Amino acid sequence: MNQRVIVEKTLTINKPVEELYRFWRNFDNLPRFIKHLKQVRVYDEKRESSGHATRTHWISKGFLNGSVEWDVVITEDRENELIAWTSVEGAAIETSGRVHFKPAPGNRGTEVKTVREFTPPGGAIGAALAFAERLVEKPVIDIAKLFGEDPELEIKEDLRRFKMLMEAGEIATIEGQPRG
Repeated sequence: MNQRVIVEKTLTINKPVEELYRFWRNFDNLPRFIKHLKQVRVYDEKRESSGHATRTHWISKGFLNGSVEWDVVITEDRENELIAWTSVEGAAIETSGRVHFKPAPGNRGTEVKTVREFTPPGGAIGAALAFAERLVEKPVIDIAKLFGEDPELEIKEDLRRFKMLMEAGEIATIEGQPRG
C-alpha cells in the first residue's frame, strides 16, 4: 500500500479575506497560479450548504507532456473561511485538500493556509518506488524528488504565485528570458 503524503504551507497575503476567497473559489482561476494544472472545469456548481457538492474536473500536466485527469468534489465550503475538496472514488489521482483564509494579526492582510494530501499513483512504478523506499528507508516525498517533483516546494511556489498574482496583478517570472 502506498504511503499518503501530507503537505501544509501558510503565507500572508496583503489582501482582504473576501477577495482571496472569491478568487480561489472561482476554480477557473486555479491554473493561473497552480503550475501543474492545465484546466479545472466545473460540472455542477452547488454550495455544500445545500446538501449537494460542487463537482469539478481537473486536468494536470503529466509525464512526457501528457495529461492526467480526475474529478473532485467540494466537501466543505464556508464563505471567506474554508474550501475543502477530495477526489472521487476511483479517480486517477487520489488527493484531497483544504485552503483556510483568516485575517492576519495586526491588520496585515490574510493568512492563507493550504493543506494537500495525496497518495502517489500505484501500478508497477508505484510498487517499485514503494519497494525502493523500504530499501533505502526514505520517505515517499524524497522518492518524488528523484523524479523532479517536490510536493513541498511545489505547494510553496503555488502559494507564492498566488500572492504575486493577488498583490501585483501578475506573476513575476524569468521563464523564457535569455540568460545574461
